[in-house]
Amino acid sequence: MSMINKVPASAGAEWLLGAFALLRKAPLALGVLGVLWGLLSMLAVQAMAVDVTLGIVLQLGLALLGPFLFAGLLWAVREVEQDRPALPAHLFHAVRKEHAIDLLLTLLPQIVVALVMGFLLFVMIGPAELQKLAEVVARLQQVAQAGGQPDPELVRSLPVGRLFLWMLLLFAAVIAMSLFTFVAVPEILFGGRSGLQAMSNSFRACLHNAPALIVFLVLLLISLLVISIGVQLIAMVVHLAAGAAAGMFVSNVLLMGVVMPMMAGAVFHAWRQMLGGGATAAPTGEQGHFEA
Repeated sequence: MSMINKVPASAGAEWLLGAFALLRKAPLALGVLGVLWGLLSMLAVQAMAVDVTLGIVLQLGLALLGPFLFAGLLWAVREVEQDRPALPAHLFHAVRKEHAIDLLLTLLPQIVVALVMGFLLFVMIGPAELQKLAEVVARLQQVAQAGGQPDPELVRSLPVGRLFLWMLLLFAAVIAMSLFTFVAVPEILFGGRSGLQAMSNSFRACLHNAPALIVFLVLLLISLLVISIGVQLIAMVVHLAAGAAAGMFVSNVLLMGVVMPMMAGAVFHAWRQMLGGGATAAPTGEQGHFEA
């Protein structure tokens, strides 16, 4: 059984500050990796407009590739932390390594949550109400596209109470799932654990350091809000200059180019403090404030 280190609540802030410090250290190199991931995601989405079957296949393939891409980002982050260059090839570093099955196992909590919540939705709402919900959503979309005002009676006819309860259960399930996967990938990649053992260690480490995790999540939400506002401002300028499609493209690319390396850096620091031998994160530069 792995040793789990107890860290103070302030460590949650250190994880995020460490991530920003790494991103500041190699913004272009790490940003390119996030952009590549974003382009792959956009390709899968755009394929839906061409052929639904092709789009579904590509999105399924991207979902299976997700743990490998995140492992590649983690590898690049560690390279930057050790003063080595991050390369585009690092994004696919884990695809050809011996951890393939273990990385795929980290999708298991997501699959379980999807199946359980899908079953609960069917049981709590019922097939007839689900059909009605789909019709109401389609109707509301038509009204919105036509620029009209939605009819409040459409919403009142839905089982709002049961839907709200299901959404609360979904929120709780997603939180529980994230505990299993938060530091599971670096535990596999750098700790040499199996997939199931890594998820068990991640779950125990998160519970053991719940105050630090809560601080991290609060600061992460604030950071994402600030980043998203900045990206939207840039996207609006591009929208005015080159059109809506260009604005949307720039928005998605910039978000992925910043958010994914930031998340990888934060997870790397969290793993290193909680499971990686207790080394204290020591990002370069002044850490008294956030820097974009």
